[in-house]
Amino acid sequence: MENQENKETIKNLNDFIEKADSMKKQEKMDLSSDQDLTIAIMNLVGIEEHFFFSGAKTGKTEYYDLIKDVREMRKDLLKRVIKEYEGEVWCISKHLLAASYRLMEVGTKQLGMGKKEDAYDLFGKAYNLYSLFWGLNMKLLNIGDVKKIDDGAVNKKDEEKKGFMGKLGVLVKKVIDCCIE
Repeated sequence: MENQENKETIKNLNDFIEKADSMKKQEKMDLSSDQDLTIAIMNLVGIEEHFFFSGAKTGKTEYYDLIKDVREMRKDLLKRVIKEYEGEVWCISKHLLAASYRLMEVGTKQLGMGKKEDAYDLFGKAYNLYSLFWGLNMKLLNIGDVKKIDDGAVNKKDEEKKGFMGKLGVLVKKVIDCCIE
């Protein structure tokens, strides 16, 4: 049974990199460009929020009207990164990026106030969500196999217990680093 579980999970970093390289060679994914696009998408979500709050605070509906154009641009760019999806993956992906962006913003504010530990914690959470976005959209997650194990462990044999998000973050970092040209 344990052997079967191991076959269904990402065996190691080399398997992960090989899958990313294969996708890159098939022109399905250019991680360095797609990473830049995700940052732009995050900022577009932020712009949508600012137009909303500006409209609400000023009472000027012109701000609300601008949301539509920004949203259409965001949707178009998201289609370039998320080429195939099922169920709620599109919406989950948007919210993962939005939450990651907002946590980075709050972390930056905490850092500016000298609250380094809080900032670092928020930055870590932001990166975990960002990594989850990539894991979901590179189809590295098999949601059907998710089950409860020891806190922080990826599987029964996991001795480091960094948790799935922590390990996924390390893998995504290495893949993106090795794909930037």
